[in-house]
Amino acid sequence: MTGIGAAGQLVRYTLENGLRVVTAPASTGQVAAVNLWYGVGSRHEVPGRTGFAHLFEHLMFQGSGNVAKGEHFEEIERLGGDINASTSTDRTNYYETVPEHALDRVLWLEADRLATLRDGMTQEVLDNQRDVVKNERRQRYDNQPYGTALERILRLAYPEGHPYHHPTIGSMADLDAADLDYVKSFHKAHYGPDNCVLTVVSNLDPEDVRARVDKYFGHIPAREDVPEVPDAALPEPLGGPVRDQVAETVPAPGVFIGFRVPAYGERGFDVMHLASAVLGQGQGSRLYRALVVDRPIAADDGGSAADILPFRYTDSLLLVNMLAREGVDGDTLEAAVREEIAKLADGIGEEELERARAVLEREHLQSIAGPAGLADAISSCTQLFDDPELALTWPRRWEGITAEEVRAAAERLLVDGNLLVVRFDPAAGDQETAGA
Repeated sequence: MTGIGAAGQLVRYTLENGLRVVTAPASTGQVAAVNLWYGVGSRHEVPGRTGFAHLFEHLMFQGSGNVAKGEHFEEIERLGGDINASTSTDRTNYYETVPEHALDRVLWLEADRLATLRDGMTQEVLDNQRDVVKNERRQRYDNQPYGTALERILRLAYPEGHPYHHPTIGSMADLDAADLDYVKSFHKAHYGPDNCVLTVVSNLDPEDVRARVDKYFGHIPAREDVPEVPDAALPEPLGGPVRDQVAETVPAPGVFIGFRVPAYGERGFDVMHLASAVLGQGQGSRLYRALVVDRPIAADDGGSAADILPFRYTDSLLLVNMLAREGVDGDTLEAAVREEIAKLADGIGEEELERARAVLEREHLQSIAGPAGLADAISSCTQLFDDPELALTWPRRWEGITAEEVRAAAERLLVDGNLLVVRFDPAAGDQETAGA
Protein backbone atom coordinates (compact mmCIF):
# COMPACT_ATOMS: atom_id res chain seq x y z
CA MET A 1 0.00 0.00 0.00
CA THR A 2 1.63 3.22 -1.15
CA GLY A 3 0.73 6.75 -0.12
CA ILE A 4 0.19 9.45 -2.74
CA GLY A 5 -0.19 12.34 -0.36
CA ALA A 6 -2.69 14.39 1.58
CA ALA A 7 -4.03 17.83 0.82
CA GLY A 8 -6.21 19.86 3.14
CA GLN A 9 -8.75 17.61 4.79
CA LEU A 10 -8.61 14.93 2.11
CA VAL A 11 -6.30 11.95 2.46
CA ARG A 12 -5.50 9.90 -0.60
CA TYR A 13 -3.58 6.67 -1.11
CA THR A 14 -3.38 3.72 -3.48
CA LEU A 15 -3.36 0.04 -2.56
CA GLU A 16 -0.81 -2.23 -4.19
CA ASN A 17 -3.57 -3.68 -6.41
CA GLY A 18 -4.27 -0.22 -7.84
CA LEU A 19 -7.38 0.71 -5.84
CA ARG A 20 -7.41 4.48 -5.31
CA VAL A 21 -8.86 5.48 -1.94
CA VAL A 22 -9.82 8.92 -0.64
CA THR A 23 -11.09 9.79 2.82
CA ALA A 24 -12.74 13.02 3.94
CA PRO A 25 -14.39 14.23 7.16
CA ALA A 26 -18.19 14.21 7.31
CA SER A 27 -20.21 17.29 8.15
CA THR A 28 -22.60 15.04 10.10
CA GLY A 29 -21.39 12.82 12.92
CA GLN A 30 -21.96 9.08 13.22
CA VAL A 31 -22.50 8.64 9.47
CA ALA A 32 -20.30 6.99 6.86
CA ALA A 33 -20.78 7.52 3.13
CA VAL A 34 -19.12 4.96 0.87
CA ASN A 35 -18.85 5.66 -2.85
CA LEU A 36 -17.20 3.57 -5.58
CA TRP A 37 -16.61 4.87 -9.11
CA TYR A 38 -15.60 2.19 -11.62
CA GLY A 39 -14.05 3.44 -14.84
CA VAL A 40 -16.56 1.67 -17.06
CA GLY A 41 -19.57 3.18 -18.78
CA SER A 42 -21.42 2.98 -22.04
CA ARG A 43 -18.42 4.39 -23.95
CA HIS A 44 -16.61 1.10 -23.26
CA GLU A 45 -19.28 -0.92 -25.07
CA VAL A 46 -18.88 -2.10 -28.63
CA PRO A 47 -21.49 -2.11 -31.42
CA GLY A 48 -23.92 -4.97 -30.89
CA ARG A 49 -23.18 -5.05 -27.16
CA THR A 50 -24.77 -1.82 -25.95
CA GLY A 51 -26.44 -1.53 -22.55
CA PHE A 52 -24.01 -3.85 -20.76
CA ALA A 53 -22.54 -1.23 -18.41
CA HIS A 54 -26.04 -0.35 -17.21
CA LEU A 55 -27.04 -4.01 -17.07
CA PHE A 56 -24.16 -4.53 -14.65
CA GLU A 57 -25.48 -1.80 -12.40
CA HIS A 58 -28.40 -4.18 -11.84
CA LEU A 59 -26.44 -7.44 -11.80
CA MET A 60 -24.14 -6.19 -9.04
CA PHE A 61 -27.05 -6.40 -6.60
CA GLN A 62 -28.11 -9.92 -7.60
CA GLY A 63 -25.73 -11.96 -5.49
CA SER A 64 -22.08 -12.95 -5.48
CA GLY A 65 -19.97 -15.77 -4.14
CA ASN A 66 -20.94 -15.10 -0.50
CA VAL A 67 -24.06 -12.92 -0.72
CA ALA A 68 -27.50 -14.13 -1.80
CA LYS A 69 -29.64 -12.39 -4.40
CA GLY A 70 -31.01 -9.10 -3.04
CA GLU A 71 -29.18 -9.49 0.29
CA HIS A 72 -26.93 -6.47 -0.29
CA PHE A 73 -29.93 -4.15 -0.54
CA GLU A 74 -31.69 -5.82 2.37
CA GLU A 75 -28.71 -5.53 4.72
CA ILE A 76 -28.22 -1.83 4.08
CA GLU A 77 -31.92 -1.15 4.54
CA ARG A 78 -31.98 -3.10 7.82
CA LEU A 79 -29.17 -0.86 9.02
CA GLY A 80 -31.27 2.20 8.22
CA GLY A 81 -28.94 3.17 5.38
CA ASP A 82 -29.38 4.47 1.84
CA ILE A 83 -28.11 2.54 -1.15
CA ASN A 84 -28.19 2.98 -4.90
CA ALA A 85 -26.15 3.03 -8.10
CA SER A 86 -26.03 4.79 -11.46
CA THR A 87 -24.45 4.40 -14.89
CA SER A 88 -23.18 7.02 -17.29
CA THR A 89 -21.05 7.16 -20.42
CA ASP A 90 -17.79 7.36 -18.51
CA ARG A 91 -18.40 5.49 -15.24
CA THR A 92 -20.60 3.26 -13.09
CA ASN A 93 -20.90 4.09 -9.42
CA TYR A 94 -22.28 2.37 -6.34
CA TYR A 95 -22.93 4.12 -3.06
CA GLU A 96 -24.21 3.63 0.46
CA THR A 97 -24.71 5.92 3.44
CA VAL A 98 -24.93 4.07 6.73
CA PRO A 99 -24.42 4.56 10.46
CA GLU A 100 -20.69 4.75 11.15
CA HIS A 101 -20.67 1.42 13.01
CA ALA A 102 -21.78 -0.35 9.80
CA LEU A 103 -18.79 0.75 7.73
CA ASP A 104 -17.05 -2.62 7.98
CA ARG A 105 -20.11 -4.44 6.69
CA VAL A 106 -20.46 -2.11 3.71
CA LEU A 107 -16.79 -2.47 2.80
CA TRP A 108 -17.06 -6.25 3.03
CA LEU A 109 -20.18 -6.30 0.82
CA GLU A 110 -18.56 -4.08 -1.81
CA ALA A 111 -15.32 -6.06 -1.79
CA ASP A 112 -17.16 -9.36 -2.04
CA ARG A 113 -19.11 -8.44 -5.14
CA LEU A 114 -16.01 -6.99 -6.75
CA ALA A 115 -14.07 -10.20 -6.12
CA THR A 116 -16.72 -12.91 -6.48
CA LEU A 117 -19.67 -11.58 -8.50
CA ARG A 118 -19.04 -14.08 -11.30
CA ASP A 119 -19.36 -16.93 -8.83
CA GLY A 120 -22.98 -15.96 -8.16
CA MET A 121 -23.91 -15.22 -11.79
CA THR A 122 -26.44 -17.60 -13.31
CA GLN A 123 -28.54 -17.66 -16.47
CA GLU A 124 -31.66 -17.14 -14.33
CA VAL A 125 -30.21 -13.98 -12.79
CA LEU A 126 -29.16 -12.66 -16.21
CA ASP A 127 -32.57 -13.35 -17.74
CA ASN A 128 -34.37 -11.70 -14.84
CA GLN A 129 -32.28 -8.52 -14.82
CA ARG A 130 -32.26 -8.26 -18.59
CA ASP A 131 -36.07 -8.16 -18.43
CA VAL A 132 -35.88 -5.52 -15.69
CA VAL A 133 -33.64 -3.32 -17.83
CA LYS A 134 -35.83 -3.82 -20.92
CA ASN A 135 -38.85 -2.79 -18.89
CA GLU A 136 -36.95 0.26 -17.65
CA ARG A 137 -36.24 1.19 -21.24
CA ARG A 138 -39.94 0.92 -22.10
CA GLN A 139 -40.99 3.04 -19.13
CA ARG A 140 -38.32 5.76 -19.30
CA TYR A 141 -37.63 5.94 -23.03
CA ASP A 142 -40.00 4.23 -25.44
CA ASN A 143 -43.34 4.86 -23.71
CA GLN A 144 -42.59 8.28 -22.21
CA PRO A 145 -43.43 11.53 -24.03
CA TYR A 146 -40.17 12.93 -25.41
CA GLY A 147 -38.47 9.87 -23.88
CA THR A 148 -36.29 9.17 -26.90
CA ALA A 149 -35.01 12.76 -27.11
CA LEU A 150 -31.55 12.02 -25.68
CA GLU A 151 -31.16 8.91 -27.82
CA ARG A 152 -31.97 10.95 -30.92
CA ILE A 153 -29.64 13.76 -29.85
CA LEU A 154 -26.72 11.37 -29.41
CA ARG A 155 -27.33 9.84 -32.84
CA LEU A 156 -27.12 13.28 -34.44
CA ALA A 157 -24.17 14.49 -32.38
CA TYR A 158 -21.85 11.47 -32.72
CA PRO A 159 -21.39 9.33 -35.83
CA GLU A 160 -22.32 5.67 -36.17
CA GLY A 161 -19.78 3.51 -34.34
CA HIS A 162 -18.62 6.33 -32.05
CA PRO A 163 -18.65 5.25 -28.35
CA TYR A 164 -21.01 8.12 -27.45
CA HIS A 165 -23.48 7.44 -30.29
CA HIS A 166 -25.81 5.35 -28.10
CA PRO A 167 -27.45 5.93 -24.70
CA THR A 168 -26.48 3.98 -21.60
CA ILE A 169 -29.77 2.06 -21.61
CA GLY A 170 -28.73 0.26 -24.81
CA SER A 171 -30.97 -1.29 -27.43
CA MET A 172 -33.58 -4.00 -27.02
CA ALA A 173 -31.86 -6.15 -29.63
CA ASP A 174 -28.48 -5.95 -27.90
CA LEU A 175 -30.00 -6.73 -24.51
CA ASP A 176 -31.79 -9.75 -26.02
CA ALA A 177 -28.49 -10.97 -27.42
CA ALA A 178 -26.67 -10.84 -24.06
CA ASP A 179 -25.26 -14.22 -23.12
CA LEU A 180 -23.85 -15.42 -19.81
CA ASP A 181 -20.28 -15.96 -21.00
CA TYR A 182 -20.00 -12.44 -22.41
CA VAL A 183 -21.54 -10.94 -19.27
CA LYS A 184 -18.94 -12.69 -17.12
CA SER A 185 -16.16 -11.57 -19.44
CA PHE A 186 -17.39 -7.97 -19.23
CA HIS A 187 -17.10 -8.07 -15.44
CA LYS A 188 -13.65 -9.62 -15.62
CA ALA A 189 -12.47 -6.99 -18.11
CA HIS A 190 -13.76 -3.89 -16.32
CA TYR A 191 -14.36 -4.65 -12.66
CA GLY A 192 -11.00 -4.66 -10.94
CA PRO A 193 -9.56 -2.65 -8.03
CA ASP A 194 -7.19 -0.97 -10.49
CA ASN A 195 -10.24 0.50 -12.28
CA CYS A 196 -11.96 1.81 -9.16
CA VAL A 197 -11.96 4.83 -6.86
CA LEU A 198 -13.29 4.25 -3.34
CA THR A 199 -14.22 7.29 -1.26
CA VAL A 200 -15.21 7.15 2.41
CA VAL A 201 -16.62 10.26 4.08
CA SER A 202 -16.90 9.86 7.84
CA ASN A 203 -15.55 11.23 11.08
CA LEU A 204 -13.34 8.19 11.62
CA ASP A 205 -9.59 8.64 11.70
CA PRO A 206 -8.20 8.33 8.14
CA GLU A 207 -5.67 5.72 9.27
CA ASP A 208 -8.50 3.67 10.77
CA VAL A 209 -10.40 3.80 7.45
CA ARG A 210 -7.20 2.96 5.60
CA ALA A 211 -6.70 -0.20 7.67
CA ARG A 212 -10.28 -1.32 7.10
CA VAL A 213 -10.13 -0.76 3.35
CA ASP A 214 -6.86 -2.68 3.11
CA LYS A 215 -8.38 -5.53 5.12
CA TYR A 216 -11.31 -6.01 2.76
CA PHE A 217 -9.90 -4.92 -0.61
CA GLY A 218 -6.16 -5.46 -0.35
CA HIS A 219 -6.24 -9.15 -1.33
CA ILE A 220 -8.26 -8.63 -4.54
CA PRO A 221 -5.93 -8.87 -7.54
CA ALA A 222 -5.76 -6.25 -10.26
CA ARG A 223 -7.11 -7.17 -13.68
CA GLU A 224 -4.87 -9.43 -15.73
CA ASP A 225 -5.85 -7.86 -19.05
CA VAL A 226 -6.97 -4.26 -19.51
CA PRO A 227 -9.21 -3.86 -22.58
CA GLU A 228 -8.51 -1.18 -25.13
CA VAL A 229 -10.81 1.82 -24.81
CA PRO A 230 -12.79 2.64 -28.00
CA ASP A 231 -11.53 5.72 -29.82
CA ALA A 232 -13.70 8.75 -28.95
CA ALA A 233 -11.96 11.23 -31.26
CA LEU A 234 -14.13 13.43 -33.45
CA PRO A 235 -12.02 14.40 -36.47
CA GLU A 236 -14.92 15.99 -38.33
CA PRO A 237 -17.11 18.95 -37.30
CA LEU A 238 -20.80 18.35 -36.76
CA GLY A 239 -21.66 19.83 -40.14
CA GLY A 240 -25.02 21.15 -39.01
CA PRO A 241 -27.66 22.06 -38.93
CA VAL A 242 -28.75 18.42 -38.59
CA ARG A 243 -32.20 17.52 -37.38
CA ASP A 244 -34.59 14.75 -36.46
CA GLN A 245 -38.27 15.69 -36.59
CA VAL A 246 -40.84 13.23 -35.33
CA ALA A 247 -44.62 13.19 -34.91
CA GLU A 248 -45.64 11.28 -31.78
CA THR A 249 -48.25 11.26 -29.07
CA VAL A 250 -46.90 14.17 -27.05
CA PRO A 251 -48.85 16.81 -25.10
CA ALA A 252 -47.19 19.76 -26.87
CA PRO A 253 -44.49 20.52 -29.42
CA GLY A 254 -41.04 20.06 -27.94
CA VAL A 255 -37.80 21.63 -29.13
CA PHE A 256 -34.49 20.01 -28.19
CA ILE A 257 -31.39 21.82 -29.43
CA GLY A 258 -27.75 20.82 -28.98
CA PHE A 259 -24.25 22.06 -29.78
CA ARG A 260 -20.93 20.27 -29.43
CA VAL A 261 -18.72 22.05 -26.91
CA PRO A 262 -15.29 21.23 -25.40
CA ALA A 263 -14.77 18.15 -23.24
CA TYR A 264 -15.54 18.17 -19.53
CA GLY A 265 -12.52 19.48 -17.64
CA GLU A 266 -11.31 21.89 -20.31
CA ARG A 267 -11.55 25.66 -19.80
CA GLY A 268 -13.77 25.87 -22.87
CA PHE A 269 -16.25 23.59 -21.11
CA ASP A 270 -16.36 25.93 -18.11
CA VAL A 271 -16.94 28.89 -20.42
CA MET A 272 -19.88 27.15 -22.08
CA HIS A 273 -21.21 25.99 -18.72
CA LEU A 274 -21.52 29.66 -17.80
CA ALA A 275 -23.14 30.29 -21.18
CA SER A 276 -25.74 27.62 -20.44
CA ALA A 277 -26.53 29.29 -17.11
CA VAL A 278 -26.96 32.67 -18.81
CA LEU A 279 -29.26 31.08 -21.37
CA GLY A 280 -31.47 28.80 -19.38
CA GLN A 281 -30.70 28.14 -15.73
CA GLY A 282 -32.96 29.91 -13.26
CA GLN A 283 -35.88 32.26 -13.65
CA GLY A 284 -33.49 35.13 -14.32
CA SER A 285 -32.10 33.40 -17.40
CA ARG A 286 -32.61 34.77 -20.90
CA LEU A 287 -34.81 32.00 -22.23
CA TYR A 288 -37.10 32.06 -19.21
CA ARG A 289 -37.52 35.82 -19.26
CA ALA A 290 -37.95 36.08 -23.03
CA LEU A 291 -40.10 33.05 -23.86
CA VAL A 292 -41.90 32.20 -20.61
CA VAL A 293 -42.50 35.64 -19.11
CA ASP A 294 -42.32 38.28 -21.86
CA ARG A 295 -43.93 36.75 -24.97
CA PRO A 296 -44.99 34.08 -23.60
CA ILE A 297 -44.80 31.05 -25.93
CA ALA A 298 -42.98 28.39 -23.87
CA ALA A 299 -44.29 26.33 -20.98
CA ASP A 300 -42.99 27.23 -17.54
CA ASP A 301 -40.15 24.81 -16.76
CA GLY A 302 -39.07 26.55 -13.58
CA GLY A 303 -36.04 27.97 -15.31
CA SER A 304 -34.25 24.78 -16.36
CA ALA A 305 -34.15 25.16 -20.12
CA ALA A 306 -30.39 24.74 -20.66
CA ASP A 307 -27.56 22.64 -19.31
CA ILE A 308 -24.43 20.80 -20.38
CA LEU A 309 -24.07 17.06 -20.77
CA PRO A 310 -20.49 16.55 -19.54
CA PHE A 311 -18.35 14.06 -21.42
CA ARG A 312 -14.77 13.69 -20.26
CA TYR A 313 -13.26 11.95 -23.28
CA THR A 314 -14.97 13.62 -26.24
CA ASP A 315 -16.90 16.79 -27.03
CA SER A 316 -19.62 17.54 -24.50
CA LEU A 317 -23.08 18.82 -25.46
CA LEU A 318 -24.75 22.09 -24.55
CA LEU A 319 -28.45 21.28 -24.58
CA VAL A 320 -31.49 23.55 -24.68
CA ASN A 321 -35.01 22.18 -24.45
CA MET A 322 -38.39 23.87 -24.19
CA LEU A 323 -42.02 22.81 -24.63
CA ALA A 324 -44.57 24.99 -26.38
CA ARG A 325 -47.37 26.70 -24.52
CA GLU A 326 -50.91 25.73 -25.56
CA GLY A 327 -51.75 27.08 -29.00
CA VAL A 328 -48.11 27.61 -30.04
CA ASP A 329 -46.72 25.50 -32.88
CA GLY A 330 -43.28 23.94 -32.97
CA ASP A 331 -41.93 26.13 -35.76
CA THR A 332 -42.69 29.30 -33.81
CA LEU A 333 -41.08 28.00 -30.64
CA GLU A 334 -38.01 26.65 -32.42
CA ALA A 335 -37.41 29.92 -34.26
CA ALA A 336 -37.72 31.90 -31.03
CA VAL A 337 -35.35 29.61 -29.09
CA ARG A 338 -32.73 29.75 -31.84
CA GLU A 339 -33.04 33.53 -32.00
CA GLU A 340 -32.39 33.88 -28.26
CA ILE A 341 -29.40 31.53 -28.45
CA ALA A 342 -27.94 33.53 -31.34
CA LYS A 343 -28.19 36.75 -29.34
CA LEU A 344 -25.57 35.44 -26.91
CA ALA A 345 -22.91 36.18 -29.55
CA ASP A 346 -23.85 39.87 -29.32
CA GLY A 347 -22.49 39.96 -25.77
CA ILE A 348 -23.51 39.52 -22.14
CA GLY A 349 -23.42 41.94 -19.22
CA GLU A 350 -21.31 41.61 -16.09
CA GLU A 351 -24.46 41.31 -14.01
CA GLU A 352 -25.61 38.34 -16.11
CA LEU A 353 -22.21 36.71 -15.75
CA GLU A 354 -22.21 37.15 -11.97
CA ARG A 355 -25.69 35.65 -11.76
CA ALA A 356 -24.53 32.67 -13.83
CA ARG A 357 -21.51 32.13 -11.56
CA ALA A 358 -23.76 32.31 -8.50
CA VAL A 359 -26.21 29.78 -9.96
CA LEU A 360 -23.48 27.26 -10.76
CA GLU A 361 -21.67 27.77 -7.47
CA ARG A 362 -24.87 27.31 -5.48
CA GLU A 363 -25.65 24.08 -7.31
CA HIS A 364 -22.15 22.76 -6.70
CA LEU A 365 -22.09 23.65 -3.00
CA GLN A 366 -25.52 22.11 -2.50
CA SER A 367 -24.35 18.92 -4.20
CA ILE A 368 -21.45 18.44 -1.76
CA ALA A 369 -23.19 19.67 1.39
CA GLY A 370 -23.94 16.16 2.69
CA PRO A 371 -21.62 13.17 3.14
CA ALA A 372 -23.10 11.22 0.21
CA GLY A 373 -22.84 14.11 -2.24
CA LEU A 374 -19.32 14.95 -1.12
CA ALA A 375 -18.21 11.34 -1.50
CA ASP A 376 -19.66 11.20 -5.01
CA ALA A 377 -17.94 14.44 -6.06
CA ILE A 378 -14.60 13.24 -4.71
CA SER A 379 -14.88 9.90 -6.51
CA SER A 380 -15.81 11.72 -9.71
CA CYS A 381 -12.88 14.13 -9.60
CA THR A 382 -10.46 11.34 -8.73
CA GLN A 383 -11.66 8.94 -11.41
CA LEU A 384 -12.00 11.50 -14.19
CA PHE A 385 -9.23 13.98 -13.36
CA ASP A 386 -6.99 12.19 -10.83
CA ASP A 387 -7.53 15.17 -8.51
CA PRO A 388 -9.90 14.72 -5.54
CA GLU A 389 -9.35 18.31 -4.40
CA LEU A 390 -11.33 19.53 -7.42
CA ALA A 391 -14.48 18.47 -5.57
CA LEU A 392 -13.85 21.31 -3.13
CA THR A 393 -12.32 23.90 -5.45
CA TRP A 394 -14.36 23.55 -8.65
CA PRO A 395 -16.13 26.97 -8.35
CA ARG A 396 -12.74 28.68 -8.72
CA ARG A 397 -12.72 27.53 -12.35
CA TRP A 398 -15.46 30.07 -13.14
CA GLU A 399 -13.86 33.03 -11.36
CA GLY A 400 -11.47 34.17 -14.08
CA ILE A 401 -13.79 33.70 -17.05
CA THR A 402 -14.78 36.99 -18.63
CA ALA A 403 -17.93 38.13 -20.37
CA GLU A 404 -15.93 38.49 -23.56
CA GLU A 405 -14.78 34.86 -23.34
CA VAL A 406 -18.39 33.73 -23.09
CA ARG A 407 -19.45 35.95 -25.98
CA ALA A 408 -16.56 34.81 -28.20
CA ALA A 409 -17.23 31.14 -27.43
CA ALA A 410 -20.91 31.61 -28.25
CA GLU A 411 -20.00 33.29 -31.52
CA ARG A 412 -17.76 30.35 -32.42
CA LEU A 413 -19.80 27.39 -31.16
CA LEU A 414 -23.48 28.33 -31.04
CA VAL A 415 -23.82 28.45 -34.82
CA ASP A 416 -25.73 26.57 -37.50
CA GLY A 417 -22.64 24.58 -38.50
CA ASN A 418 -22.55 23.13 -34.98
CA LEU A 419 -26.31 22.81 -34.47
CA LEU A 420 -28.52 19.78 -33.98
CA VAL A 421 -32.28 19.92 -33.52
CA VAL A 422 -34.67 17.22 -32.34
CA ARG A 423 -38.30 18.25 -32.73
CA PHE A 424 -41.36 16.50 -31.35
CA ASP A 425 -44.75 17.50 -32.74
CA PRO A 426 -48.12 16.01 -31.80
CA ALA A 427 -49.33 13.48 -34.36
CA ALA A 428 -52.19 14.67 -36.55
CA GLY A 429 -54.85 12.85 -34.57
CA ASP A 430 -53.52 14.22 -31.30
CA GLN A 431 -53.59 17.79 -32.64
CA GLU A 432 -57.23 17.38 -33.64
CA THR A 433 -58.08 16.01 -30.19
CA ALA A 434 -56.21 18.80 -28.45
CA GLY A 435 -58.03 21.44 -30.45
CA ALA A 436 -61.49 19.91 -29.97
